[in-house]
Amino acid sequence: MITRSAWRWRGHAATASPGAAPIARDSTNDEAAACATAGLASFGQDNGVPETLGYSVKRRLLGPPLVNDRLRVERLSKPLGLGVLSCDGISSANYGSELMLYTLLPFFGLAAFTLLLPLTAVILLGVALVVLSYREVVSVYTRAGGSYVVARENFGPRIAQVAAVALMVDYVVTVAVQTAAGSQAILSTFPALARPLGGTTTLLLIAVTATLIMCYVNLLGVRENGKTFAIPTYLFSGSVALMIIVGIIRQVFGGGLPHVRWHSGTVTVVHHPSGLVTFGAIYILARAFANGGSSLTGIEAVSNAVSALRPPEGRNARQLLVTQGCIVAVLIAGISWLAYSTHAVPYVYGFPTVLSQEARLVFGPSFAGQALFFLVQAGAISVLFTGGNTSFSGFPFLTSFVAEDSFLPRWLSKRGHRLVFSNGIIVLAIAAVALLLVVGANTARLVAFYAIGVFTGFAMAGFGMARYHLRTKEPGWRRRLVINAAGGVYSTLVVAIFAIFKFTEGAWLVVAVFPVLVYAFIRLNRQYRTEAAAVEAIGAGQQPAVPNHPRRTVLVLVDGVDLAAIAGLRYASSLHPTELRAIHFVIDQARADELRDRWLRVDQRIPLDLVECPDRRIEHAAGDLVLKEASQPGTHVTVVLPRRSYAPLLGRLMHDRTADKIARVTSRVPRSAATIVPFDVTARLEVTRDRQERPTPDAQQDGVSSRPHSGARPPVTSASAPGRRERTEVAGRVHTVEIKPVGQSSILACTITASDGELTALFYGRTHIPGLCPGSNVRLRGSVSIGRDGATGTAGR
Repeated sequence: MITRSAWRWRGHAATASPGAAPIARDSTNDEAAACATAGLASFGQDNGVPETLGYSVKRRLLGPPLVNDRLRVERLSKPLGLGVLSCDGISSANYGSELMLYTLLPFFGLAAFTLLLPLTAVILLGVALVVLSYREVVSVYTRAGGSYVVARENFGPRIAQVAAVALMVDYVVTVAVQTAAGSQAILSTFPALARPLGGTTTLLLIAVTATLIMCYVNLLGVRENGKTFAIPTYLFSGSVALMIIVGIIRQVFGGGLPHVRWHSGTVTVVHHPSGLVTFGAIYILARAFANGGSSLTGIEAVSNAVSALRPPEGRNARQLLVTQGCIVAVLIAGISWLAYSTHAVPYVYGFPTVLSQEARLVFGPSFAGQALFFLVQAGAISVLFTGGNTSFSGFPFLTSFVAEDSFLPRWLSKRGHRLVFSNGIIVLAIAAVALLLVVGANTARLVAFYAIGVFTGFAMAGFGMARYHLRTKEPGWRRRLVINAAGGVYSTLVVAIFAIFKFTEGAWLVVAVFPVLVYAFIRLNRQYRTEAAAVEAIGAGQQPAVPNHPRRTVLVLVDGVDLAAIAGLRYASSLHPTELRAIHFVIDQARADELRDRWLRVDQRIPLDLVECPDRRIEHAAGDLVLKEASQPGTHVTVVLPRRSYAPLLGRLMHDRTADKIARVTSRVPRSAATIVPFDVTARLEVTRDRQERPTPDAQQDGVSSRPHSGARPPVTSASAPGRRERTEVAGRVHTVEIKPVGQSSILACTITASDGELTALFYGRTHIPGLCPGSNVRLRGSVSIGRDGATGTAGR
């Protein structure tokens, strides 16, 4: 219900209604109205704002931009949720047993197959502890974020960066490991593919190509269809379960399974193993256990996407975790048992895999057996690549969370051309490809980088929930405390084992990178917080003074209430404009709401326009706005673009170069100019700090006069429009929301576009109306006074 509002129709002309503020501009351009209504039309293409070459290339590669209305969250049922969210965890069963044998055989020889079973039992204990620990996580935290959110809420944002780095490393290595394992599965199925280039080169080529394809597909914004992504999970689980059942039947009722025939290229198998109680034996067992820990990776994926499940999210997530844990346990135990029975061995190049050897032996050489072998391999290949693709969803969302907390550069929190976090996707692809090129597409080599990040996240989640139980002491908290503490201790032991016994194989790099990245995140956050504190310190008395200067419109483009924006407003005030407005293009409504609240709190006494930008092309939207303003007779438009100045590297990390792009577009519009206002944040922070410590009489001179500026839009006036009054109804789309200060109060002005014109609704004494935001559809009903120049009226609702 919208009450006490004044509105006017601007399809052809506009007049003032009783109690309504006069409209400063009139739109008679049908093309502009159509552009505002559609939200996607390129109004400037045919009117002097040409497309850039870079955007044209991006549009050809990725397609047209998606509007914000397409951003919807698909709620998953339990069967679909199990298939979509469990593919990473279930796919890890492919290589856990194989990696343990890879370490055991060169030291223990054939005794390794016997030792494989108790090591598998210890791994299954870890699966149980992790599943039980994360059941408590999803019971309390039903939003996305997993261990990062748990650590942030219970240990604070700084310590949470340990979990953030752990998860980021996990996502990067997951892409490399999954694509490498998928490549090995392909060559295990079709070994002839390795002949032209050799096994190592072919594996690397397939893995890198798969990573780049996944990157491109995710940049296209292809939505994860639940059924499509669930098929590989169920295909792999079902086919491997069938293989295990057939193997058990043959073992029990068919006289036993024969041993796999070994070929050249297997790992070294000693025939005279060393003693089992020596220090070397303990060292090898610890390394094998660390390799087997890779089977637990991906189990936590459900906790990172609880909000994607149908209500009740917590209960459904707990059931999915238990089901996933049971499937993973059965697959790991079955594959290890078949390896013990068949003596399937890993190969140096990684193919044929242990799983493919077991499938070929269990199903036999018959036609049906070969068909089932290819079925198992199809499931393994598809689930491995699908599991790798999940990182391209998780990593960008994680970095966006961390960037919103100001611990990562803010450009990682921006959605791109196709409504995805394009920057995060590209960063992940570059890191994964670099890791593959340096280490190679071999899971045995990559696993050294793998589990440290995974189990660090497990430990942070377990200890974080333990602290939560100690703090809240909810019913049954002691039992939950034991579960989470046990999961945290187990995960910490795995991290320690990896860091010690895998140190020379590559774990040293992860151990070294962890503290460096955590420190970098905290240091970046300190810079953001210092700037934000300086903004908050600016009082309401430091307001820009705007002298009068006729026939000049100055638009200050702002992305937030920060020091650079305030410097831009001060500079704009010195231009003596007739009209001064701050413009924010709405890409994220929540951020726009936060900007509005901070704008009112800082009290700049300058109108703030929130302009719809559904396709997130800020530079093009700015060009359209300037073109429309400059089309008014005798009007000159100046666009002020605040830009922060930092040291080159720090500046590139903390802020992008959007101002340059906007200046290039708007400077092409006739009767307009773009001015970039550099602002040295570091120097200004030092000056501000000195002034706060030693206030001087001259301090007020650098501020802005507290006098209300004369460049703001004029206050509300009244005028009568003679004629009859009629009831009418107008429906349209909100294009612009503007907050206009008037005396000690304010007016919320909303420009609404329809097919045959524009309407401005004025809400007195309001700064925000829930649901009334750029891009929303509204319907206004009220009385209309039909005058000589057009229609004005007062909306009843």
